[in-house]
Amino acid sequence: MTGIATLALTADTVEATEAIGRRLGRLVAPGDAVALVGDLGAGKTAFVRGLAAGLDVPPHMVASPTFTMIAEYQGGRLPLFHIDLYRLEPGAPDLPVLEEYVHGAGVTAIEWADRLPPGALDAGLSVRIEYVDPGRRLTFDGQGIRAATLVAALASGT
Repeated sequence: MTGIATLALTADTVEATEAIGRRLGRLVAPGDAVALVGDLGAGKTAFVRGLAAGLDVPPHMVASPTFTMIAEYQGGRLPLFHIDLYRLEPGAPDLPVLEEYVHGAGVTAIEWADRLPPGALDAGLSVRIEYVDPGRRLTFDGQGIRAATLVAALASGT
């Protein structure tokens, strides 16, 4: 398998967006990072709620951490670290702090990941959520063997 993979899925409801996140949550492993990009209201936090459910973290615990920047959800099969970079200027995130999460024992979901400096996440899974009629298109790009494996598993429905 190559280290690059792409997959586009559509979701016509918030629940469908969460269901796609849940599918991914069942596949992720410690150290996996999911970089989320999309406009305000596109469904990034809904996707993370689904990711949490797939990790057996109660999804009702998940809210956008815009004002706290980092929320940690425990109690599932893996910890989920939910990071929101919305309030930061592009290129301003504290990379050493982020790397502690990204390379930690849990799964890291980063909203507004396009605010990271280029190359900050050399390998990982990015999810672009865009408005389409009706609903949303979620485009998964996997960079690196692990992320490409996740994209292939999502594509196969496993």
